[in-house]
Amino acid sequence: MHSGAIRRRLALGLAVLTASGLLAVAAPGEAQAASVYCPGRKVRTLPFSTGTVLVYKRGGYVCAVTLTKKPGVKRKMSVSVQARGNWPVVDEGKYAHHAGPVIVHAGRRCVWLKGQVGRGKFSSGWILC
Repeated sequence: MHSGAIRRRLALGLAVLTASGLLAVAAPGEAQAASVYCPGRKVRTLPFSTGTVLVYKRGGYVCAVTLTKKPGVKRKMSVSVQARGNWPVVDEGKYAHHAGPVIVHAGRRCVWLKGQVGRGKFSSGWILC
């Protein structure tokens, strides 16, 4: 085999290894960016007039966070998750970007989600049953 052919094969092998290494490094970062606030997979995006409630599930746990549509200005915000038969878990205060996350163990029970940003409010009713 000529030295030129060997060099081409080595270069190709190195390119394949480099590309696969980059994919392995990039993939976990993308997965983490998808759920910055809560563990698990996003199951609902619940928009309302002044914000959005994001809902995640993982292994019987439900996590929620309320995001404002206008970040940067502190305003009254809240997020609440209640598994049927239990008390709600709430985070409320004056925040500039988001309220929460709050996490409850729901198992296979329905949950009720609430969110508020300023005067805008959201209430889901029983969902994820």
